[in-house]
Amino acid sequence: MNTVQNHPMTQNMKNTVSNGPVAENVKNQSAITSSEFRNLADSRTTPNKSTATGQPLTHYHSFFYNLLSWENPRATTISFLSTILFIFAARYLPALRWTFKVLWMTLGVTAAMELGGKLVLSQGLASSFRPKRYYTIPREALESSLEDVEQLINFFVIEFQRVLFAEKPTHTVAAFVASLISYWLIKFTPLWGLSLIAVSLIYLGPLVYISNQEFIDHHLENATNVANSQASQLKDLTAHHTSRATGAVKSYAGDYTSMAQSYIGSARGSTSPKAANSGATAGPGSAPAYTSSDFPHAPKQEPVMGATSHQDQYENSKFGGKAEPAY
Repeated sequence: MNTVQNHPMTQNMKNTVSNGPVAENVKNQSAITSSEFRNLADSRTTPNKSTATGQPLTHYHSFFYNLLSWENPRATTISFLSTILFIFAARYLPALRWTFKVLWMTLGVTAAMELGGKLVLSQGLASSFRPKRYYTIPREALESSLEDVEQLINFFVIEFQRVLFAEKPTHTVAAFVASLISYWLIKFTPLWGLSLIAVSLIYLGPLVYISNQEFIDHHLENATNVANSQASQLKDLTAHHTSRATGAVKSYAGDYTSMAQSYIGSARGSTSPKAANSGATAGPGSAPAYTSSDFPHAPKQEPVMGATSHQDQYENSKFGGKAEPAY
């Protein structure tokens, strides 16, 4: 055996495998990958930028920007592939069932060893492996983990509000399009398929933009100029029609005011001459002049029983309907 291991051909093969170009390439790639993961971990720093309300951002803003901008391509690729594998594993592997299977098998073996040891050796085997002190999570580690969880939750809360209140209109429009497409896709796409599409867009979208940034920016600038031009034309057209409508309203208001004034003037001019004369002759504070013809005739006799009208009263009077009563 030692002769084979010490044979020159075996030694040459070992040197070729451990020090050859393939091994050197693997070592270099491993070193670069480890360096990128360290850079990604070190990027979790609070950025200098703030929100539109003046609130500071979280360190996960820098972390996710570094991750999705492909500044560390190997780390981002491994993260992307790991997420895809996790989605497929959650879809096709009964992970929860396996968890319970491992749990009942472990507890079953532990209970059997403990009971068997007490029956055979008068001492439990499982209890003999019990540590002197149970493991606990240090307070510092727990506080650090809780702080990371808080920062991660606040990252999603802040970003949702920035999109909702249109801090960057392009992001709001993109979120609207994504939610609308998801609303229609969820009708016939399972949740794991929708998650796969979302993860692919989140990781590959920035890569496509970075690879074709000049081309995309050029067309976005043209589209923005066209939209601004159309908006300016629409604004001028709206202002023109608004001014015309305002002028028409003012013209109609003037016409109706003139007509109302003419109606009021004609009503004042149609006052009767008699009322005008009486108003002119009667001085202020003087009593009006009345004659006997302005009042009805007073009756001269008692009413006759059985008469039902003024005509009957007159015919049954002493005049007998032959002469007018004298006043």
